[in-house]
Amino acid sequence: MRETEIHLGEPPDVALIGVGVHGVASRTDVFRLPELWQLHLYQYEAELTVDGTAHTIRPGRVSLVPPGTTVRYRYRGRSEHLFAHLRIAPAGAPRTVPVVQDAGPELTTLTGLLLQAMAAAPSEPDRTRAELWTALWRVARLTSPVTAAPGPHRAVTTAIAHIEAHLAAPLTVPEVARVAGVSHNHLTRLFHAETGGTVVAYIRRRRLERAHHLLRATTLSIPAVAASVGIPDLQAFNKACRRELGASPRALRGATFPAGLANSA
Repeated sequence: MRETEIHLGEPPDVALIGVGVHGVASRTDVFRLPELWQLHLYQYEAELTVDGTAHTIRPGRVSLVPPGTTVRYRYRGRSEHLFAHLRIAPAGAPRTVPVVQDAGPELTTLTGLLLQAMAAAPSEPDRTRAELWTALWRVARLTSPVTAAPGPHRAVTTAIAHIEAHLAAPLTVPEVARVAGVSHNHLTRLFHAETGGTVVAYIRRRRLERAHHLLRATTLSIPAVAASVGIPDLQAFNKACRRELGASPRALRGATFPAGLANSA
């Protein structure tokens, strides 16, 4: 087995987490966990066979093995790794993940997440679940030159992160392109290829989505909402809401809050 399919729509249930010590009593282990996933972060060299497929284990590699899978380890001596045994519900879209892959630059982060999850397990099991859920998402996003599907272009990812962090500030395409490390025209082409739209349209949509949430879910004043999404001109904000959301800011708020509260906000 070289790949497995995992769902990450819900945090996992943690049956056990800790430091595994192997290769002392025997140089070989053969076992399976009938109902639990196995997550391992390695600090040693060994050979691992998963359902007949051989993998090389070395420091900095991570494995994710599904329930009911037979694994065979051949150790070279005392071997320690961080591990977690998990129940993972079939919630959310499935993701294909290599059974074994290099953690690469994520090694320090993954190690920290597993250590924090382990420290929290006795007294804060919910935190343990959260830390491991984050670790699983990071494992699922590790790159593999053989098996990983191509993701969004790095410039687009950087541009979106910058936009999301600065929706309340003035944003221009040349500025976003500069942060992303590409030219204005190149970012425009990349963004359209990845999202099907323009950078300007994305900024406008995300600002209005945030405004819609703030108008419906909070009692922030309408001027405060407008400023927080980078459209401080109330006339422009009103026009944008009517165009993108189909109603004025006051009407959108009135659909959620009682008239008196909506007007006072």
